[in-house]
Amino acid sequence: MRKAWIVGGVGVGSCACFVGLLVVGTYSAAAGLGGATQGSVGLAKGAVPAAYQSLVQKWGDLCPALNPAMLAAQLYQESGWNPKISSNAHAQGIAQFIPGTWATHGVDGNGDGKKDVWDPADAIPSAASYDCELAKYVKNVPGDQSDNMLAAYNAGSYAVIQHGGVPPYRETQNYVKVIRTLEKSFARPVNGVAPSQQAAAAIYYAQQKLGTPYLWGGTGTAGQGGRFDCSGLTQAAYHSVGITLPRVANDQYNAGAHPSRDELLPGDLVFFSNDLSNSRAIHHVGLYVGGGYMIDAPYTGSVIRFDKIDSPDYFGATRVTKDGAKALPHNA
Repeated sequence: MRKAWIVGGVGVGSCACFVGLLVVGTYSAAAGLGGATQGSVGLAKGAVPAAYQSLVQKWGDLCPALNPAMLAAQLYQESGWNPKISSNAHAQGIAQFIPGTWATHGVDGNGDGKKDVWDPADAIPSAASYDCELAKYVKNVPGDQSDNMLAAYNAGSYAVIQHGGVPPYRETQNYVKVIRTLEKSFARPVNGVAPSQQAAAAIYYAQQKLGTPYLWGGTGTAGQGGRFDCSGLTQAAYHSVGITLPRVANDQYNAGAHPSRDELLPGDLVFFSNDLSNSRAIHHVGLYVGGGYMIDAPYTGSVIRFDKIDSPDYFGATRVTKDGAKALPHNA
């Protein structure tokens, strides 16, 4: 849903050539920036809910094998930041500890004299502490220290030691890949973000939908008359190039790394939030086309159109990658 204060959507005809040039330029930009790197122990703006950001930043630096973005990726993968969640396997809280593991590895992170699995101020420090204990167990194993730590979290330290690194278990290898990929979506990039190779084709798809009436909950099915809401449109645009995004806008935010406003390229997803410190409060998404404009499905009564991205609730952007989308919890 898009707030009504967005006014003056640009006319479709007047922007056709404008966007066409931008789309052509996308491939040139991708070729020119393909060597860019990314990665940082800092957290991307708003990627971690404000209530937990200081905890994740502090405890994510507990040991060399861990960093705040990696810890954030684990917590998001485990609970989606829900501190009250309980799984069918009786895993509890934001870090999803089972009772037996909590009994031996839970810590009193906030110093109030209690170890409460339901309190993020205890559970987040406990997750970091447990990670770092595992890192110590496997510190002499060949290979990447962080990969081995994550593998030990999934398969146990003995399996990592026995196999001399990440065990050849599909579940464990996938777990390590998912967390290391999600880590990039929580990290604040320091050297730029590599451009998307699929961006131009995703924009082309969205261009074909210009003028289509908005439909709340719309995903473009025949039964819906080919209509979309905001995240349905971006989901379909990237699905057209073989990338499966989540259905909800605030989950789409974690499908890749986060370029700054002055680093935006055509094809980036741009997001708008009711709380500029919390990605979980995102309420709208569009597909950036360049020049400060996006293609989006704004709100009931409107049509898919061009809108300016600069507005009071502009939150940030994501450069979608196939691995990034695949790593999201319900897509993994």
